Amino acid sequence: MGRLRKKDSKIIETAKARLAGLVTIDPALDLGSGKNIPAYETKITEAEGALAVYNQKLAELDRLYNAFLAKEKVLGTFNAEILAAVKGLYGRDSDEYEQAGGTRYSERKRPQKSGE
Repeated sequence: MGRLRKKDSKIIETAKARLAGLVTIDPALDLGSGKNIPAYETKITEAEGALAVYNQKLAELDRLYNAFLAKEKVLGTFNAEILAAVKGLYGRDSDEYEQAGGTRYSERKRPQKSGE
């Protein structure tokens, strides 16, 4: 199916670059109100973890959807085979064929010739 996968985050990349810059200023930098290097690293790690879980769930969802599509295709083929078997057993103009979901041959609309 090919859903979009968010493989990276610009905000996370920006945060990593900014963290590297802050560490060069002072590895123990504390800007007050809980804004310090360890807190920033924790926030980055949490965001990376959430992104990894998100990507894993998308991959799992793709796998499940592809499995569903395969089962649906098998069922569609089986539907056609069942109807063909009913047609072969009872005929294409029978009540049974119509009950199984087919259109009776005698009830099919035929194209009209125009101009006559």
